[in-house]
Amino acid sequence: MADHPDHPDHGVHPDHAPSRAGEGAGDAPAPPGTSGADRPTASGPAPEWEQRFRAPRTSLPEWAEDAPHRNLFVSNATGIFELYTWDRTTGEQRQATSRPNGTTDGTLTPDGAWLWWFRDTDGDEFGVWVRQPFEGGADEPAVPGLAPSYPGGLAIGRDGTAVIGRSTEEDGSTVHVAAPGAEPVEIYRHRQTADVGDLSRDGTLVAIEHTEHGDAMHSALRVVRLDGTLVAELDDTAGGTEELSLSVMGFSPVEGDQRLLVGHQRRGRWEPMVWDPVAGGTTALPVELPGDVHAEWYPDASALLIVHSYRARSELWRLDLAEGALTRVETPPGTVSAATARPDGTVEYLWSSAAEPPQLLSTGGGVVLDPPGLTAPPSVPVTDVWVEGPGGEVHALVQRPAGEGPFPTVFEVHGGPTWHDSDAFAAQPAAWVDHGFAVVRVNYRGSTGYGRAWTDALKHRVGLIELEDVEAVRAWAVETGLADPERIVLTGGSWGGYLTLLGLGTRPELWTVGVAAVPVADYVAAYEDEMEALKALDRTLFGGAPEEVPERWEASSPLTYVDAVTAPLHITAGVNDPRCPIRQIDNYVARLRARDAVFEEYRYDAGHGSLVVEERIKQVGMEIDFARRMLERVDGGAGPAAGAAGDSGA
Repeated sequence: MADHPDHPDHGVHPDHAPSRAGEGAGDAPAPPGTSGADRPTASGPAPEWEQRFRAPRTSLPEWAEDAPHRNLFVSNATGIFELYTWDRTTGEQRQATSRPNGTTDGTLTPDGAWLWWFRDTDGDEFGVWVRQPFEGGADEPAVPGLAPSYPGGLAIGRDGTAVIGRSTEEDGSTVHVAAPGAEPVEIYRHRQTADVGDLSRDGTLVAIEHTEHGDAMHSALRVVRLDGTLVAELDDTAGGTEELSLSVMGFSPVEGDQRLLVGHQRRGRWEPMVWDPVAGGTTALPVELPGDVHAEWYPDASALLIVHSYRARSELWRLDLAEGALTRVETPPGTVSAATARPDGTVEYLWSSAAEPPQLLSTGGGVVLDPPGLTAPPSVPVTDVWVEGPGGEVHALVQRPAGEGPFPTVFEVHGGPTWHDSDAFAAQPAAWVDHGFAVVRVNYRGSTGYGRAWTDALKHRVGLIELEDVEAVRAWAVETGLADPERIVLTGGSWGGYLTLLGLGTRPELWTVGVAAVPVADYVAAYEDEMEALKALDRTLFGGAPEEVPERWEASSPLTYVDAVTAPLHITAGVNDPRCPIRQIDNYVARLRARDAVFEEYRYDAGHGSLVVEERIKQVGMEIDFARRMLERVDGGAGPAAGAAGDSGA
């Protein structure tokens, strides 16, 4: 599947738990063109923070397994993130999709003859797979006979057989097999979440990740034949005092080899092992690196390409499977957002740091793909902070503007919640820094990258646990003179937007201004309207549905505390959002309006974030402008009077 370019960390973490981190929620990496060493930095009338969003970027190219010269990537070259094909033999690059709200989900068939892409409606994530020839041509239904659904994984065999994962409110999770020219046949169904992980090279085995046991944060694995009959199960969720998760990293790419590379948590963190579902048994691959480890096969299956994530940074290693030798693949300090091993033995990877824009590099030397236009201006580096919190040490990343503190300070809270902020290039925090704000990003309990126990701490006291960690770092920022306690902005998107609203209501004295994008605002109404996979995740987080544990849902819903909010608040919402639906935001805004609270609301015609560059610039500009105007009131400036702000409209 082509990498989504809107997350700095996309492709690093093997955790496949459902998440509210969706399309358009963050920043993008860097489209096609020339070698970029001599490209000028963008200059002109537009401020640098806007240039960072507009700078052309590309995801790591996916290559067809049997035609590695045929590639697929995502780029914002036209100002909207769309899918592009690239023939490395001829050098031809072609924009394959063109839609008002963008396209990011696509893959190539093993022979490179076809591009499959997922067609939803204006970002609602509900739709069907279509396909077009690699060289270009009309789109056609990829699997005639399958009704629209939310996607649940896709695998395509060498004979054209497709295995399609789906989910709907009516059916739960289903898996269908569609042979060329035949009607799709259902081979799996369950009310709990399930996803297609991979299809073996010989096209006979399907790996499915499922949560039939009811814990949507911890998957088990099942391998079945194309008719759905069972081959083997691998389940770390039963028989112990703690539930552990498994993930599919991919079947062996070698003919005749039916082994499956699996991610596991048996030693308290993500690391790989090899499972033979036919012969039985697993082979441990203890990679002694202090952090989460993701892996993929080298094309000849002689080695694994390791992506090691630790303390908000990442690096690459090569694990020789015959000798067990671990060799460093040299990359600059920072974050490797995605990587792949090519058939010629080289490794291509997408790298950036908080200070330096993304580069798509090869261990063979040089830049793989680079924009034909201007580069994004650099930003300032991050510094690491470790603060003692109620659940252990909390890691935060800090960016400082020029000058001496205390500064007006933005606490930008990441989404997910199973995600983490890293030392990667991100245009939004850089924009705040450009406007004179210090930026603090906290990897609270629930974040990935700090071990299983840290991620799994996020249960039952949902939202309140994360805010304890954010508040501990806030206290550090004030005590050390970094942050002006009278000028602190709490902001975030998706789960970060949820935590913003919850924090403004539960501890209103701590925050001067709030800026929440695509948030959960009324948690019960959000549950009623959201996509099925997120309903399952929420039941896991809370320990039951709203009618089963109502007190937990009430304690964790921002709507419960809306009347306590004193900070001016800016809310952004997508009207087609399936993850944080619009009705529950309506409920929250109605309560704000009823008491003449100071707030502004902006709505746009898309889903859980925008893939349109100018729309993102518009939203970020509105958010920063709102925060600055509201802080002027604190400083005695001529900001709007209390109660004067209302809906800013769409």
